[in-house]
Amino acid sequence: MNLNDLQNISNNFQNTQRMPVLFLGHGSPMNAIEENQFVQGFRKAASEIPKPNAILCISAHWYTQGTFVTAMDMPRTIHDFGGFPQALFDVQYPAPGNPELARETAELLTPVEIGEDHNWGLDHGAWSVIKHMYPKADIPVIQLSIDYTQPPQYHFDLAKKLNKLRKKGILIIGSGNIVHNLRLIDWRNINTVGAGWDWAIEAREKTNNWLLDGNFQNIIDYHKQGTALQYAVPTPDHYLPLMYTLGLKDNSENLNLFNDELIGGSLSMTSVRIG
Repeated sequence: MNLNDLQNISNNFQNTQRMPVLFLGHGSPMNAIEENQFVQGFRKAASEIPKPNAILCISAHWYTQGTFVTAMDMPRTIHDFGGFPQALFDVQYPAPGNPELARETAELLTPVEIGEDHNWGLDHGAWSVIKHMYPKADIPVIQLSIDYTQPPQYHFDLAKKLNKLRKKGILIIGSGNIVHNLRLIDWRNINTVGAGWDWAIEAREKTNNWLLDGNFQNIIDYHKQGTALQYAVPTPDHYLPLMYTLGLKDNSENLNLFNDELIGGSLSMTSVRIG
């Protein structure tokens, strides 16, 4: 494959201006069916960028040994949660896949071996946010899994290989939460916007400053940044999608935050737009 011109990438996709990149704090699965300021933020983000030819989503909820890409024609809607109202399980997001784009994405990431997956589909880290952005489900969506055996720097560097997709109208979305500690949720304030434990407030302030200052190395090396970050990121699954967004930033591009709130004591909905 000629990585200089991407002539083989999705022949139906015309060359475009470079698409923005997003990291979306997806929060509770209930955001899929609720109307609140966060889903309004997702819709606003979509309204401010060109309609994509396709979407590549890196979700916290597809956490695998090795890296895989969904390669089916019609990915299923996965309800990978429990204890929620039936209305949430009834949601379907019937966006098509794009096997050709999946294959080309795998080639872009060489020499890393990327498996083509025909079983996964779209988990709620993907569909619960994308359904607000593109409710007609008329844009193809593929997912790239997160290899849990690899450190943050690996994912940051791997993302750079995806950059040429942006010039084919592909919207790349990381979906997770920067502050995400389910064991320490303040259930009395689970729906209180702005509610955060002291350590969560500190972690949000630190990471926001690093994001806005372009100090991505501190974000990559979060485990070296003190107790607040250790509480904020007890496991890396929801944090690593951010690496794929930041790894795609060009030095000339702006970075902006939106949905930048704590909720439930130990969750941040902070979302990032690059470009």
